[in-house]
Amino acid sequence: MASKESSRSTSGRGFASMDPDRQRQIASKGGESVPADKRSFSKNPELAAEAGRKGGRSVPASSRSFSRNPSLAAEAGRKGGQASHGGRPPDRPDGAD
Repeated sequence: MASKESSRSTSGRGFASMDPDRQRQIASKGGESVPADKRSFSKNPELAAEAGRKGGRSVPASSRSFSRNPSLAAEAGRKGGQASHGGRPPDRPDGAD
């Protein structure tokens, strides 16, 4: 008779198979190797801006799809807005429902 463990399709190894408390313990260590002054963009907007500039420079202008296709950028923005609002339609300024 096969045990419950052996009939599972996963190996039982790795982060996803760990106890949730152990996952939290490991995840809480994320970023500790980064100095505190460079860890949080929310505390240092200049650092965030510089990181954004570096990221933008890492992709050649010819490969930046949003810069070449504004409608693609607009579509992505709409999708992001819908996702962040749980698919609710935006509030209508004229008061109509």
